[in-house]
Amino acid sequence: MKTVCLSAVLVILTLSGLPNSTVQAQDSAQSKTTTGKETTVANQHKNNRIDYIEFPATDIAATKTFYTATFGWAFTDWGPDYVSFEDGRMSGGFAKVPSISGNGVFVVLYATDLEKTEGIVVKNGGKITKAPFTFPGGRRFHFTDPNGNELAVWSEK
Repeated sequence: MKTVCLSAVLVILTLSGLPNSTVQAQDSAQSKTTTGKETTVANQHKNNRIDYIEFPATDIAATKTFYTATFGWAFTDWGPDYVSFEDGRMSGGFAKVPSISGNGVFVVLYATDLEKTEGIVVKNGGKITKAPFTFPGGRRFHFTDPNGNELAVWSEK
């Protein structure tokens, strides 16, 4: 069983451009505990959309302090090397790294069928940089687009 995060549902529905009345109705419908199959159906509206932004961080504690004090973000710890955030509209996370080079932003898309999406990525010229793996909350894979930008795709199953 999986409990749907209401704020994440609101975030995705808000980003999808649905009117507020639809958001409230969808939010109420998702306030129950669901199985993986029901959750996938409920998440169909966000298939192939940006769902999560991930940043590198050399100091998780300082990162949480900065973003909480500066922007009022709420955090959830997932161990010493990872923290997720909610900013009221978008969800994301900070992963501990020894140093930061380049842009640092990591975009994560959502897919209802991870394997199918992986096949489409490869068919269209993307290169898999990290094969599908399990993490708390689901599975994901990483890929580079034809320009070399690295992104990920996740699904709850």
